Amino acid sequence: MTEGRTRRPGPRIEEVARVAGVSKSTVSRVINGEKYVSERSRQAVHRAIAMLGYSPNHAARTLAGSKANAIALVISEQGSRVLADPFFAGVLRGVHAELAGRHVQLLLMMNQPLDGEDQIAYLTGGHVDGALVVSLHGEDPLPRTLHETGLPIVVGGRPLAGGSVPFVDADNFNGALGAVRFLISLGREKIATIAGPVDMAVGMDRLSGWRCGLAEHGMGVELVVHSDFTPDSGALAMEELLRRAPDLDAVFVAADIMALGALRVLQARGYRIPDDVAVVGFDDSVLASTAVPPLTTVRQDVEGFGRTLTWRLLAELAGEEKLPQSMLLPTSLVRRSSA
Repeated sequence: MTEGRTRRPGPRIEEVARVAGVSKSTVSRVINGEKYVSERSRQAVHRAIAMLGYSPNHAARTLAGSKANAIALVISEQGSRVLADPFFAGVLRGVHAELAGRHVQLLLMMNQPLDGEDQIAYLTGGHVDGALVVSLHGEDPLPRTLHETGLPIVVGGRPLAGGSVPFVDADNFNGALGAVRFLISLGREKIATIAGPVDMAVGMDRLSGWRCGLAEHGMGVELVVHSDFTPDSGALAMEELLRRAPDLDAVFVAADIMALGALRVLQARGYRIPDDVAVVGFDDSVLASTAVPPLTTVRQDVEGFGRTLTWRLLAELAGEEKLPQSMLLPTSLVRRSSA
């Protein structure tokens, strides 16, 4: 995503709710044409929207009773990256499965060299009823900006920017912590990590879990190299770790796709896996079971992640109240031959 986004001018849904004297969820139900709103509240919301000029494209369409019957899946990565990583395929399968039979179309949007304002204008211009945003980098303002226009949105992964935008995430911290505790239980004493990007919460949370696991046993946390969720970056990171600590005996890799590169380097250097170096990944993607040797990894239900994201968005579109602001999905260790 481009860094130059600014908030669209105009009032927020909170201001409409305040002027109308109703809750934000009531405003949402009204502008989405949902039932179970009193006529008095509906008229109050209409008056507030007219007075404030709130989100004219989105609000005018929904107040007229017209819906797009579509949602967007926005993946903040280049198309070549999305198509090469099985994580995104799993998310897409989950989203598609949750939409099955609902007569809701899915629009897939990947990072393009376009002005971020053009993307925001498209998403809020009546083409979709809501959006799922996945793989955020840094404090990307896109989710907050869309949320402030009144477009229902759910983020996949904890947003580094914080705020009140709902999100669904895997329990990355405890997944990584469990992996390190497992390696220590095997007697490993020099445990390195190939961490994810520093501008993504998923990378930082898994790194924090690794650090916590080592700190529990008074072990050093200096063997860290950051990578970017590709096999080649995993290989480069493994080369760097071996230069710094050729006697390391375990490595926790923050994604299976990077672990492939790490395995390749270790084998080329003559290290026996797991006898000399134990390797644990994260995701339990198809790459883990087909790796040589098969990869011990932390499993997250990626399709379930996609389904939960979609359920949360559809529930908001349906006007359900008291929905969880954030949802943390469990992880578990899957032991194979690499550790």
